Amino acid sequence: MLRVIFKTHNKWKYCSTSSLSLRRYILYVSFWNALCHIKKCFVNGRGLHVDSPPQQPTLSSSYVHGTSSASLLSLTVSQALDSVTQRWPDREAVVCVEDGIRKTFEQFHQDVDKFAAGLLALGLKPGDRVGVWGPNSYEWILSQFATAKAGMILVSLNPAYQMKEVEFTLKKVQCRAVICPSSFKTQRFCEILRKLCPEIDTSPKGHIQSPRLPDLRMVIVMDSEEPGMLHFGDAMEAGESRHQKQLMDLQKKLSFDDPINIQFTSGTTGNPKGACLSHHNIVNNAYFVGLRLGYEWRVMCMAVPLNHCFGSVLGGMCMAVHGITLVFPSKGYDSRANLKAMQNEKCNIVYGTPTMHTDMLNQRDLHTFDLSSIEGGVMGGAQCVPEVVYGSTENSPVTFLGFPRDIDELKLNTVGCIMPHTEAKVVDPVTGVTVPLGASGELLIRGSCVMLEYWDDEAKTREAIGKDRWYRTGDIASLNSRGYCAIEGRIKDLIIRGGENIYPAEIEQFLFTHPKVKEVQVVGVRDERLGEQVCACITLRDGESCTPDEIKKFCKGQISYFKIPHYIMFVDKKSHNSKYCSLSLYLNNFDKLVIEFNNGMNIHV
Repeated sequence: MLRVIFKTHNKWKYCSTSSLSLRRYILYVSFWNALCHIKKCFVNGRGLHVDSPPQQPTLSSSYVHGTSSASLLSLTVSQALDSVTQRWPDREAVVCVEDGIRKTFEQFHQDVDKFAAGLLALGLKPGDRVGVWGPNSYEWILSQFATAKAGMILVSLNPAYQMKEVEFTLKKVQCRAVICPSSFKTQRFCEILRKLCPEIDTSPKGHIQSPRLPDLRMVIVMDSEEPGMLHFGDAMEAGESRHQKQLMDLQKKLSFDDPINIQFTSGTTGNPKGACLSHHNIVNNAYFVGLRLGYEWRVMCMAVPLNHCFGSVLGGMCMAVHGITLVFPSKGYDSRANLKAMQNEKCNIVYGTPTMHTDMLNQRDLHTFDLSSIEGGVMGGAQCVPEVVYGSTENSPVTFLGFPRDIDELKLNTVGCIMPHTEAKVVDPVTGVTVPLGASGELLIRGSCVMLEYWDDEAKTREAIGKDRWYRTGDIASLNSRGYCAIEGRIKDLIIRGGENIYPAEIEQFLFTHPKVKEVQVVGVRDERLGEQVCACITLRDGESCTPDEIKKFCKGQISYFKIPHYIMFVDKKSHNSKYCSLSLYLNNFDKLVIEFNNGMNIHV
């Protein structure tokens, strides 16, 4: 008799057996070990389940596939709105505080149908591009859903665009119509369009003929009567019963794979690129964002602009998919109006950029507002510490998002966990080889969120999206074993100092921990000996003073010596303008940078 020891279910067991049976035990043990190995490979290969925060480290490489028990939605934008309206017809959908507008889902749905039929009556056709140009308003979000229902492609135009920018974007996508207010603050929308197309004043309404913008046929003005332009109210009333029937028949022909929105995203060089998104892109992005954040009936304070994906998808589409109520405090950003709306409308969630959140928190009378209804917020649109969401226009936009109950370590040091039905991997930017888990490299994304293309730009599309449909983000990132991502900078923002690779975001995140620092931007500037030096531009908190030596002492011993800023500039809040935000324009000419900053700014170098 022999005594045999073997391991089963992670426990060692002793057995007495004959030599004949020994071979059976050996075969059993070999089979069990092989089965465990196959199981391990299967678990690692099937993806990471992300309906809830992953509790165990499961990744073994810098690749992650987010899986979910919830399937992708096969809905168009209008079908999503139809569904939510049937469920909650009397629930408020949109509240525009400044204009005193309140609409239930039933009322909003009726307005969408009316305006969509009106657009068809005016001669616009499915597939036509319709630009919406202006600040947040009821007409803006109504146009978003009406164009979708009519099968048209919404072109989101930045309200700050000047004449050359508007001309480029309208020509690029062959816009047939523009919907805009006559003016807002210092921006004169109609005047700019008249300078581009002086023929507007003499053309019949809806029949513009201009050699400069040969595709443009009509301008619909949201707020006033303008010569040669249609009024929004007239467009709302233009549809007849035959156009309503045409609209209903059209719904059977629309596909969720059709393009629905063109979002212009700025490149580091050249003209902006038009990221073309489908119904499938934005409906599902909104759906899974809402599931992760726990949206049921929530009242959302919408401080972010609708012309960006943050506003139109995470705001407008979440309304249509999850039945949340959107509250627009004002047309333009106003921190006090936001606080009043949050108090009076009992908002639960607030959207904003880092600057918006900072401005609200810095209101001297913040304590006088009753914000007890607020449950949380979503921050995006710019680099922020801590970050809790990551995405890009080309990805509809969200690809990583934190869970509300994530531990502080993950909230502070990552941009969240991979989204459902989304793949991500981190690769060597030069070789394209997937890097080891935890190592830095370029972040690539693949899945239902990735845009269709850059409109009418095959070359740029091929640069961004490979034949395998991986989208190259241009961001330097790393993944941890639970599928959470840390963003470390942009490939093109990389500072190379004496052969050392330095990521500005890493230094910015460290400097944010200084108690006197309110905002910081780190850039590289030319250096004849080292190639580049690190420059930190800092805005201090109100009432604080600081010196470059104090900042350098704070860094010493905490970050590598070559990451410590060689140049430190203190930028006054009153001078925190476009020059500060456009430092990258001067990376290769430090003398010009100094001249610009000496023009009314407080600098220490």
